[in-house]
Amino acid sequence: IGESRPMQQVFAEVHQAAPSRATVLLRGESGTGKEAVARAVQFLSPRKDAPFIKVNCAALTESLLESELFGHEKGAFTGAIGDRKGRFEMAHGGTLFLDEIGDISSAFQAKLLRVLQEREFERVGGSKAVKVDVRLICATNRDLEKMVQRGEYRADLYYRINVVSITLPPLRERRDDIPLLVAHFLDRYNKENRRQLKVTPDAMKVLSSCYWPGNVRELENCIERT
Repeated sequence: IGESRPMQQVFAEVHQAAPSRATVLLRGESGTGKEAVARAVQFLSPRKDAPFIKVNCAALTESLLESELFGHEKGAFTGAIGDRKGRFEMAHGGTLFLDEIGDISSAFQAKLLRVLQEREFERVGGSKAVKVDVRLICATNRDLEKMVQRGEYRADLYYRINVVSITLPPLRERRDDIPLLVAHFLDRYNKENRRQLKVTPDAMKVLSSCYWPGNVRELENCIERT
């Protein structure tokens, strides 16, 4: 949703990138809609009917993230009572969305780099190589370039994921879109709550002049709370 020039630029870049299998890196502050754009890339791609699998890298420890992405063999660790496919295998033929890619440890960066280079991996506790055909979309709200300079992020991984870079503008830089977003969220929550609330011009003026540090997510929460 958006008529502003920054969002029209984003839409153009999405339409350009979607048909290829190039890795996409979505940049932008928290709450700007990176997952929505990732889904748009998938929907406009030849893989639109294939799986779209998402993983929040910041929500898991390194060992859990490895098991989550690559899967594990029976007996690989305590509690591994059977073989389990990882998210890479689940996304085979489709798209894997790695959110918060800037939050992974340096050790895991090396493991992920190998998968992206070789297009294969081993499950945790396994020795057999598993080949996958996955289109990767990554997202981050961190400044990866500065992290590379400080030695906190591998330069080779950065160059591997930074193929097509799309930056989502913060809401304060696309204020023209606020009335459209308000109408969209108001319609949704009216239907969910069987209400018919409207926004007065004064209320819209307040909403349009807010700073919105939490961006679209914060605006959505505000409408739902109201």
